Amino acid sequence: MSAPRSLVLTAAVLLSCGALFNAFIPAARTVTQPAPVSAAAVSLSAAALVTPTAAHAAESSVWIPALSAVGAGFAIGLAAIGSGVGQGIASGRCIDGISRQPEVADDLRGVLLLSLAFMESLTIYGLVIALVLLFANPLIK
Repeated sequence: MSAPRSLVLTAAVLLSCGALFNAFIPAARTVTQPAPVSAAAVSLSAAALVTPTAAHAAESSVWIPALSAVGAGFAIGLAAIGSGVGQGIASGRCIDGISRQPEVADDLRGVLLLSLAFMESLTIYGLVIALVLLFANPLIK
């Protein structure tokens, strides 16, 4: 009995979607030709790509400390977010397990605390990486 009803409903949805898509009028497309590129612009672009100014850590270079600060921010942020999400999921599952089987609460609690410690150690590794990038950067001479 449900098969004919399913077929009828599927056909009705497909027909209504077809009518809906025909209701919209496509916008006119204008095709523009790209502007010709001068030889000077091409040579300057090639020189900028070939010259390793961003990766060279000289005294006057500001790129390495700036990018190190950005990397430190990403290291701390991603470590904290990942650890926080993992700890939240693990704690929620532990509470679910304890609510289903209260007699194994002590075992689950011990495993939870151990896993939370390991997750927090990964956050501390992110902090160490950020501190190395900020204060003991091997890329800055």
